[in-house]
Order: sequence, then structure tokens, then C-alpha cells
Amino acid sequence: MHLFTKICVSALREALRVAYILVYETEQRRIAMQGEATDLYIRTFSFWKHLTNKEKSLVNAGTHPVRFVRGAQLHRDPGDCLGILLVKEGQLRVYTLSEDGRDVTLYRLFPGDVGILSAACTLDAVTFPVSIEAVADTDVLRTEASVFNRLLQENIYVKAYAYEMAARRLSEMLWRMQQILFLSADRRLAIFLLEETKKAGSLEIHLTHEQIARYMGSAREVVSRLVKYFAQEKLVKPGRGHLTILDLQGLAAVAHNTRQLSAGGKGTIDG
Repeated sequence: MHLFTKICVSALREALRVAYILVYETEQRRIAMQGEATDLYIRTFSFWKHLTNKEKSLVNAGTHPVRFVRGAQLHRDPGDCLGILLVKEGQLRVYTLSEDGRDVTLYRLFPGDVGILSAACTLDAVTFPVSIEAVADTDVLRTEASVFNRLLQENIYVKAYAYEMAARRLSEMLWRMQQILFLSADRRLAIFLLEETKKAGSLEIHLTHEQIARYMGSAREVVSRLVKYFAQEKLVKPGRGHLTILDLQGLAAVAHNTRQLSAGGKGTIDG
């Protein structure tokens, strides 16, 4: 009996030791993630230095790391209020649906970008319906909508930042819609390729024709035909799943409508 008691006591001590280690490691991970979030927020959010210590603690407590797998739908209508999304890794696509069911890409979010329209329910003047999907496996820091809404009500610097960001995103969306409505497909493709080159910091663009069409708000067949014309003009070199830009100045000329494509390339393809 005495031996049995000793064994039980020893097992209990070991269990307590393991539990303590697990609790300690969990707390250390929480502190590390909180520190990482704070560091990212300091670098990203201009309002951070204007928060009180209480407000900073509120943000830290209401911010969580979330991973969205490729293809995941994060947000579909104004009723979906995820909160603020700060992209750490991956890519998100913000789009809207036309009456005929075609999705139109409005803009994309890359590492370091902030998703403000996912918290549109907290912004009284912003009611534009958008959807958000993960283009790749994406890690974000998500600040709960309730937390962000409280900051909006209590801190003028947070409110100013939120509406400035919303205005910037709405301006991007308006520019995208203007392109679709008023620019020919060849100019839109040239503009898109120039923008992608700048984002990537490379002349290699690793996108399929299907992806380019989706991001442009066009059809794959239109993009494929235009890429062929651009290749004939020595503007790009097509590859499997990628494009190499050969002539940046030539693309810029097409984008600004100061260069005409050869037969069949200009004005005959819309979409």
C-alpha cells in the first residue's frame, strides 16, 4: 500500500510538472505573438502612438493570428464582419459580383497590407458590398470588429485612419471600374503588367492567363489573344504559367495609348 501511494504521488508530481511546462510554453507563445502583433502594429498603423495603454491592451487582447487556406472565402456580404485584417504572409483578393454572376477583382492585399473593408460594419459611411478570398495560404492578424469599433468610438486618430484607408481602397475600386468601363483591353493588360512588375520587383510575372483575366476583370480568351499580340510586338515573352516582360517602355506606351499595336491587336478585342 505504501509503495502504491509513492507511485501515485510520483505520477501526480510528473503530471503537474508536465502541465506547468505546457502552461508556461503556451504563455510564452502568447507573449511572443502579442509582441509580434505590437511590433507589426507600430510599423503599420499610424494611430498606434496615439493609443492609451488601456487601448493598446484592448487591441492585444482582441487580436489573433489566423490562417486561411487557399480558396477560402473570408467575407461575402456586409453582414460578415471579420474585423481588421493585417496580412503577414500570402495574398487576399477583394472582388465584387456583377449582375450576370461574373466576379470583378477590385484589388489585392499583400504582406503588410491592411484589409479595412472586412470591418465595413463598423464604418457607417461605407456600405459597398465586397467579397474576399484567399488567393494563397494566407496568415493574418485579425483584430475583432467589436474591439475596432470601440476604438473608433473612443479615439479620433483611429477613426481618421479607418476612413482614410477606406477612402483609399474605394479610390482603387473606382479606378479599376473606370478601366473596365472606358479603356480598351490592350491598354488594361499593359497597365496590369506594369503594375505587377512593380509589385514583384521583377520582369518575371508568375501568373496564368486565367489568373490575369480574373484580376483584370476580363475573359481568358481575350488575355490569351492579347498576350499573343504582345509577344509579336516583342513586348513580352510567354511561358508556361508565367510571362517575361521584354519592353517596359513599349508597354508604357500601350498603356498611355501612344503606341498602336499591329493588325488585330488594337481596339478589336474587348472584355
